Amino acid sequence: MRLATPTRSLLLVLIIAFLVVLFVDLDTESHRPRLRSIPLPYVSKFLDSSDPSREPIHPIRTLPGVTTETTIPGGAHVHGFTVFDHLYVRNGTFYVVTSDVSSFPPRKNLIGRPVELDKDFEPTDEDFQFIDPLTASQVLGDHAVRISGFSVIIYDHWQFMNHFYHWWGEIILGAWRVYSKLAGTGNEPTQLPFPTRFLLPVMTETSKWRDKSGVNGPLMRGAFPQASIEESTQWQDLIKVNSTFVFDRSMIVHRGTAHRHPFGSRWFKMIGGAMNITVADDFWEPVRQSLVQNLLGYIPKIENSKGVVRAPLTEERKMPVVTYISRQGGGRRLIHEDHLGLVNALEELESEGICEVNIAMMERMSMKEQIAAAARSTIIVGVHGNGLTHQLWMQPSLRSAVFEIWYPPSYVWDYEMLARNMGHKHYGVWNDTFITFPKGTYYEGVKFVEGFHGNSIPVYGPAVANKIRERLLSDTVESR
Repeated sequence: MRLATPTRSLLLVLIIAFLVVLFVDLDTESHRPRLRSIPLPYVSKFLDSSDPSREPIHPIRTLPGVTTETTIPGGAHVHGFTVFDHLYVRNGTFYVVTSDVSSFPPRKNLIGRPVELDKDFEPTDEDFQFIDPLTASQVLGDHAVRISGFSVIIYDHWQFMNHFYHWWGEIILGAWRVYSKLAGTGNEPTQLPFPTRFLLPVMTETSKWRDKSGVNGPLMRGAFPQASIEESTQWQDLIKVNSTFVFDRSMIVHRGTAHRHPFGSRWFKMIGGAMNITVADDFWEPVRQSLVQNLLGYIPKIENSKGVVRAPLTEERKMPVVTYISRQGGGRRLIHEDHLGLVNALEELESEGICEVNIAMMERMSMKEQIAAAARSTIIVGVHGNGLTHQLWMQPSLRSAVFEIWYPPSYVWDYEMLARNMGHKHYGVWNDTFITFPKGTYYEGVKFVEGFHGNSIPVYGPAVANKIRERLLSDTVESR
């Protein structure tokens, strides 16, 4: 017996019925349909723009044509990190449309050629041009294709991208700090939207921005779940279209240009200049909360003035957590006996009821375990290295601190800068000596000595434990 072919009407009915089953439940008590809840990625309270009565800070004003002038909203600029409204691009070249070039910083402070840092990165007209509105149509044509949202354009060689600290602790942190200038310095939660996309125009070798430990990519997806990450292939598509595009709002990031800032050459860090940007103390909270919530399903809470962090929220904890990130399986590491002495001293603190001690080897832990270890900690201890970048996910508090162990008398800025941005107290550890600076004061210069990257770094565990005891129990805590 031959079955009849379904009619279009029957197919339409079946599709509607399927959608009803998929999205609607029947309330068994009231017998009324109700929509099923579909879990969505976490959106921080800092980003809640669902209330239409809340005017966004520095809103994007979209106008047609190619004569709308480019601006730097709210003065959100420092060498190597600049936010633009209405930045144009055609055939791979950026164009700032302005009737007053003098109102912008010099081109060399906005962008550089995307080459390795030791090459000549002075920008050329192929990279970036200023153009007058009266003549813009002669170069850009009569119309522009709009690219909506906020686009972060990392116009750089991948030389330093494929490293956990350089990607998260400099590129992303620096960009977010400068972007946060748009939100001001008040106590009200910022309304700044997350980036819509990250563009890497010269990333010709696929995924070269990813680090060998496989951390950068998953954390980007956790922190910015809705954002796309586009490499040179997509950028070439824009060029091949041979049209003008205009970004509603964008940021250009360039490492070499960032190092032109006086602070960049003082501390030899890409985010040196960004430290000169005044932002709210909690500027990083939207990113931290987004990643922690999306990976763990909750945001840890500070329980009391003693720095106790409740994580997960259903768990009762009476003591703060001290996490020692061990590098004993890597190249740069402690003298073995000193490592054991540090562990014993920390465990004595636990036996005294002062703190809970967690010994973590991040390379042996899953992504969620790494983030959970940082998120529940009040203090992180470790030899200078990538693991200390995880302080980005530790909740700032009156007691939060990072103890960074160096081969004495070395001094580098990587993780102190992170601590200053996060609101954690930073202690440099030279065996049994502690180097720390109140807010507004700094160590002068950078110092490397033989043994810095070696496997015989000394530390006196009882001294570290005593300083932690003081940090957690003292009524007067050293300022951050």
